[in-house]
Amino acid sequence: MKVFYSPECEKYWQEGHPEHPRRTKRSYELLQDRFDFVNAEPAEESDILTVHAHELVNAVRQRKFLDADTPNLHGMFEHARLSAGGAIGAMKTALGNENSFSLMRPPGHHAGKKFLGGFCYFNSLAIAVKLALKNMDKVAIVDIDGHHGNGTQDIFLGDKNVLFVSLHQKNAFPVSGFASVKNCMNYPVMPGTKSDVYLDTLEKALDSVYEFEPDIVAVSAGFDTYKLDPLLELELEKETYYEIARMIKNVEKPCFAVLEGGYSPDLPKCIHEFLSGLRD
Repeated sequence: MKVFYSPECEKYWQEGHPEHPRRTKRSYELLQDRFDFVNAEPAEESDILTVHAHELVNAVRQRKFLDADTPNLHGMFEHARLSAGGAIGAMKTALGNENSFSLMRPPGHHAGKKFLGGFCYFNSLAIAVKLALKNMDKVAIVDIDGHHGNGTQDIFLGDKNVLFVSLHQKNAFPVSGFASVKNCMNYPVMPGTKSDVYLDTLEKALDSVYEFEPDIVAVSAGFDTYKLDPLLELELEKETYYEIARMIKNVEKPCFAVLEGGYSPDLPKCIHEFLSGLRD
């Protein structure tokens, strides 16, 4: 299994912000001898523009945006480009029938066509999916981050070539994804949800993926559903991520995954469980 990564993604941070460079740094340190690492390369601006409006791209490049959760720091345009490039690299690897993962930051699933937010600037996974559709007919997106992927839903709502499935904590940021609409299947779960209930819900959610018969599966892999995560109130164990990955792998389609959230010190171990499930 290939893991796309660049230490460049650790060169930004705002004091006190939970989306910290140690998330990827410590994960790399744990995983480097267990998986095949590949250097991430920046996405082309033309790739980003396949899903985002010129106004958003220019706002990030020129630092003309204001969002309380999404720091307006020097170099964020290049950092977001590099994160998107990691997702594209993972997607291209999956096209060759090898499951893959992008261990990059910033995350992306809260960035929509014309908006950023929730620590996200460009929607890396959505960009990779849009490019994948040049080579295939149908892509299923499975978003296991504990927050609803409102940006991904905004980008693909009504697209008959994309199925979006999201499991997320009900009423948490961004306070969306309460019900399914068109091609976007939402499964809000209650605070305190434990692994058994979560896995049962995922099994139901994956029924729509099987029915859709995608050519490839893309995963927004957030780990803020973990029981010790400081931002949410779900109760998944580390080992649950192995089971989640195995269930997704059982769809028997090429798969690539992109790091989204996950803010506990145990993030590297959670990622390791997930990648082991995709690989084994």
